Amino acid sequence: MFPANLAPGPLAGKRQIRLNPGGATTEPLRDRLVRNGTWDQVRIRHLLTRMWYGTGTGQLLKILRPAWVFGGGFAPTTAPSSAPNTDGSPAQTGSETLGRERPGVHARFFHHRMNISPQTCLLSLLITAWPALAQPVAIPLRIPANTAYLDPLSEEVRASRNGITHWTDPAVKVLWFGELKATGELQCSVALRLPEGEESKLRLTVAGQAREVTAKGTIDGPVLVRFSPFNLAEPGYQRFTLETLNGKDKSAGEIQALLLDGPAAQGAHFNLKSRKNAASVHLNYTVPEGHKIEAFYCEVTAVDDPLWTYYMACGWHRGYFGMQVNSPTERRIIFSVWDSGGEAVDRGKVQSENRVTLLAKGEGVDAGDFGNEGTGGHSHLVFPWKTGAKQRFLLTAKVTDATHTIYSGFYFHPEQHKWMLISSWKAPKDGSYPHGLYSFSENFGGENGHLRRKALYGNQWIRDTEGQWLELTTARFTHDVTGRADRFDRFMGVEDGQFFLSHGGFIAGFTEAGQRLTRTATGKAPADLSLPEILDPKGK
Repeated sequence: MFPANLAPGPLAGKRQIRLNPGGATTEPLRDRLVRNGTWDQVRIRHLLTRMWYGTGTGQLLKILRPAWVFGGGFAPTTAPSSAPNTDGSPAQTGSETLGRERPGVHARFFHHRMNISPQTCLLSLLITAWPALAQPVAIPLRIPANTAYLDPLSEEVRASRNGITHWTDPAVKVLWFGELKATGELQCSVALRLPEGEESKLRLTVAGQAREVTAKGTIDGPVLVRFSPFNLAEPGYQRFTLETLNGKDKSAGEIQALLLDGPAAQGAHFNLKSRKNAASVHLNYTVPEGHKIEAFYCEVTAVDDPLWTYYMACGWHRGYFGMQVNSPTERRIIFSVWDSGGEAVDRGKVQSENRVTLLAKGEGVDAGDFGNEGTGGHSHLVFPWKTGAKQRFLLTAKVTDATHTIYSGFYFHPEQHKWMLISSWKAPKDGSYPHGLYSFSENFGGENGHLRRKALYGNQWIRDTEGQWLELTTARFTHDVTGRADRFDRFMGVEDGQFFLSHGGFIAGFTEAGQRLTRTATGKAPADLSLPEILDPKGK
């Protein structure tokens, strides 16, 4: 009964709804819908239905408000900022509330004075507006506040489903990052909640250009503050830095969203999900067929070292082995082996016959359980490994019978200049040799997912049960679900004869999943493998 083009239409990087003539919509209505984060289609359809059956005419036309029919429009009520922009241009007007209606013909004129029924009024409106209704109305790209990062990290300021709250410290900045694929004018707004009568002075910096506004709180829900337009000369990743210029302990308001419009916003890509981790990235090694692998060797050199980073060197079908940055003062060497049985969360639910068993661990190593990503045995050595220095890892496997394999992780201690045992575990329901060999890099804490993580992975070798060393020189790139559509700043490459993985940082660089690269062979298998002997307590 209603035209299908009232539904949203596809437009890359934009949300849209076909409403008003000429692709335009009266400004205050647009702002009201935008700052609340939605075009209220359900309400419009409901009022169309009510109007068809004789009620709701005035409400519907108040929502649509096509100026070409009613001879007017709406003017925003604004509060000007008192400070000019940092580039010397005039300050942009500040917060906007719903405006006042200009003189125009109200729906009741048609319905009562001209004795036109609501149904006829609706049909006249739709028939007259039909060509215009087919034109899309682009509205700003809305980037939720809970996708933003805080710089520096703060225990007081919160980024959650409620937005950015408890923001009273001017030293804390709010950051958004996104890829803008077009150039030209970029219009930026911020939606925030502010108590009636309160003011908040904000600065937004984009592409080296800073703009300031003063927001004034209203009783009418979120306030939309507009900054003077920015100009983008080149496409690419951009950082949006929002600062509070209020005094210490004065709230900046509850930030709800950043909104982008204008030519430069066309096709822009942002992560709109609350998960802010950089995408996890992997190197899957091509292994010659027909070999039973009893050892897997890999070297890793960290280039960057943000908190909550795991550079994993030796991964296989049953576990992983690598190094982590856990806090500003603590780093770890990690070796973990999964249980059998398929329990994903709670190791307390794993039957004894499915549990891996700790056989031995090195000096200073802590060992215990892990869960929530499968379950198993975990071990770690707290050790301040150095960024920029090569770290060496060796996984060994010993099949004891048809259903058990002992997996051991050895780390070359750079200060003691010898191999040390991290831990050794006996895995049930196995009896096989390592396969599915890989390395990865992971950002396991999302609050700093905007920082780049990069490491070099090189000189990979395997040794088979015949004692033959084989070099692994080809790797296939993969990533986690975050890398599919949310974060594209993830890639691999070859540098100084080694593979590298890079993710996060919102920098240029992209690798398609499944792409293979080959590094130059070194031809030098590890020769200094004097390892501590690991014995099964049962003599197997």
